Amino acid sequence: MIRASKTTLVTAMRHGVTLVAYLPRALRLVWAAAPGWAAAWAALLLVQGLLPVATVALTRPLVNALAAIVAGGGAWPSVQPALIPVALVATTLLLSGVLQSTVSWVYSVQAELVTNYISGLVHAKSSAVDLAFYESAEYYDQLHRARDEAASKPLTLLENLGGLAQNGITLAGMAVILLPYGLWVPLALLLSTLPAFFVVYSYSRRYHQWWARTTSDRRRANYYDWMLTSGHSVPELRLFDLGNYFQGAFQAIRSRLVNERKRMLRGQMFAQVFSSLIAMLVGGASLAWMIWRAAQGAITLGDLALFYQAFDRGQGLMRALLTNAGQIYTSSLFLSNLFAFLDLQPGIVDPPSPVTPPVALSHAVRFRGVTFRYPGSKHVALRDFNLELPVGKLIAIVGTNGAGKSTLVKLLCRFYDPEAGVIEVDGVNIRDLALADLRRLVTVLFQSPNSYQATAAENIAFSNMANTPDSIAIEAAAHGAGAHEVIARLPQGYDTHLGKWFAEGVELSGGEWQRVALARAFLRHSPIVVLDEPTSFMDVWAEAEWLDRFRSLVEGRTALIITHRFTTAMRADHIMVMEQGQIVESGDHSSLLTQGGLYATAWAAQMRGQPTRTDLNERVAHI
Repeated sequence: MIRASKTTLVTAMRHGVTLVAYLPRALRLVWAAAPGWAAAWAALLLVQGLLPVATVALTRPLVNALAAIVAGGGAWPSVQPALIPVALVATTLLLSGVLQSTVSWVYSVQAELVTNYISGLVHAKSSAVDLAFYESAEYYDQLHRARDEAASKPLTLLENLGGLAQNGITLAGMAVILLPYGLWVPLALLLSTLPAFFVVYSYSRRYHQWWARTTSDRRRANYYDWMLTSGHSVPELRLFDLGNYFQGAFQAIRSRLVNERKRMLRGQMFAQVFSSLIAMLVGGASLAWMIWRAAQGAITLGDLALFYQAFDRGQGLMRALLTNAGQIYTSSLFLSNLFAFLDLQPGIVDPPSPVTPPVALSHAVRFRGVTFRYPGSKHVALRDFNLELPVGKLIAIVGTNGAGKSTLVKLLCRFYDPEAGVIEVDGVNIRDLALADLRRLVTVLFQSPNSYQATAAENIAFSNMANTPDSIAIEAAAHGAGAHEVIARLPQGYDTHLGKWFAEGVELSGGEWQRVALARAFLRHSPIVVLDEPTSFMDVWAEAEWLDRFRSLVEGRTALIITHRFTTAMRADHIMVMEQGQIVESGDHSSLLTQGGLYATAWAAQMRGQPTRTDLNERVAHI
C-alpha cells in the first residue's frame, strides 16, 4: 500500500505533473472551501481588471485637453472640455482604491476558510490511514510535504490565480488600445517578456525538484530543533551534555540547505537581469519609434502619452502575468504532494455489509491460525498463533520483550490485519464488523497512553465522548482506577488542566498519569478490557490494592492483562506465557509453578529481586 502510493508520487514527479493536471482539482477545492466568497472575489477581480484599462484609455483625451488649455491661455472655454476626462480619471482612481481594499478583505477571509478546509482534509486523512503508514519514513515525508508546504500552496494558487485573471483582463485591454498603432506593437510587447517566462518556468521547476529531494533533510532538521526545544528531551540532553551535538547537527543541515538555495537564487538573479535588459531594449526601441513619429507630426502628444502608458503598463502586466503563471505552475507542482497525500487509501476498511455486533459477549475471543508480520519487516511476529479468551474471565499474558504480546492488542483492535488466520469475537470474524462497532467492544490501556493537555475530567471522558459522560460517571471511573485521590488533591479538582504546555497546567508523575489513563479505559464500559502493562508505574502496595479493585470492576467482562510483573499475573484466572510469537505455557499461578517451566524460572528470578511488604517496612523504619 505504501509502495503503491510511493510509485504514484514518484511517477507523477518524473513525468512533470503540469498545471493542467491539478488546476481543476485545486479550483474545486477552493470553491468547496468558500463558494460564496470565491464568487464575490471573482466578480471583484473582473471589475478591478477593467479599471486600469479605463484609466489608460482616458490618458489621450486628458492630455489633449490639457494641451488645448495651454494653447488657449487658460481661458474658460478651453478649460471646460477638460472637466469631463478629469472627472472620469478621478472616479476610476477612487474606484480602484476602494476595490483594492475590498478585494484584499475578501481574499483574506477566503484564505482563512481555505486554510481551515485543507487542514481538515489533512487531519481527516491522517486519522483514516492505517497504522502501517505511520511506520514508514516515506509516509512522514509525504505528511511533511502535505502539511508544512503543500497545505499553504492553495492560498498561493488562489492569490496568483486572482492576479492572473486581473492582469490578463487589463493586458487584453492594453493590447486593444495599442492595436491602432500597428499589429507589431502587441507582438513586441510579448517578445520583450519571453525571456522572463523561461526564467520563471525553469527556476520554478528546479526549486520544486530541490524541495522534494531535501524533504528528509528538512524533517531531520525539524527533529533536531524539537530535541533542542522540547521539555521532554531537556533533562537527558543536559545530563549527557548533548546540546552542542544537536546544535551542530542542526546547523550542518541548515547550512547545506541554505548554500544550495543560495546557488539557485544566484543563478536566478543573473537570468532575471538578462531578461530585464532584453525587455528594456525592446521597450526603448518601441518608444523611440513613437517619439520619431510624434516629431514628424504623425501623432499627437496625447497619442505619445497613451502609447507610453499602455506599453509600459503592458510590460509590467506581462511580467506580472508570467510571475503569476510561474507561481501557479510551482503551486501545482506542490499541490501534487498534497493531492498524493489525500489520495492515500487505507487497507483497513469497513466490510461491504457489516454484521451487527453483539450487545454482550456469550462466546470467547479467539485467535485461530493467525500469522502476522509488521509492514516492511521480514520478522514474523506471530506464526499460526492460537488463543482463546473465555468470556467473563481475567487472563494474563506474560513473556519477554518482542514475544508478540502487544501485537495481539493491535490485531484485536484491527489496527492491522493478519496475513493468515482469523480473529473472532463471539464467533464473528472481526473483519465482518464495522470498525467503529468493533472498537466499541474493546477498551484498551496502551503501554504508552496519551497524556492529554486538557482538564482531568476531559482526560477521562475522551474514551467515551460519543455518550457525553457526566461528572458522576467520570468520578466513578476515577475511583475504580485509583485516580480520584490524585485528582482531588489538584487545585481545581477535575477542572484542573493537566500538563505544562499551557498556562496554569499541573504536571503529574508517571504513575499518576497512568491512573488517569486507567480511568479513561474504565469509563468506556466495553465487554472486552485490555490492559497493556497497567501497573508498570505503580509500587507493590498500590499494585495489590489496585488489582483487588480491578477484579470487581471487570466482573462479568472479558479482561486481558499484558504484563511483565508476575505479581500482577498471579491474580488472573488464567495465565499464558508467550515466547517467539507462540503460547508455550498456560494455567493458573500454582500449576505453572508446579510445571517448573519458563514461568516458574522467571517467577523465581523476579522474586529474588522483589522486596516484600515486610522488607519495605523494615527499610522505612531504619530510615
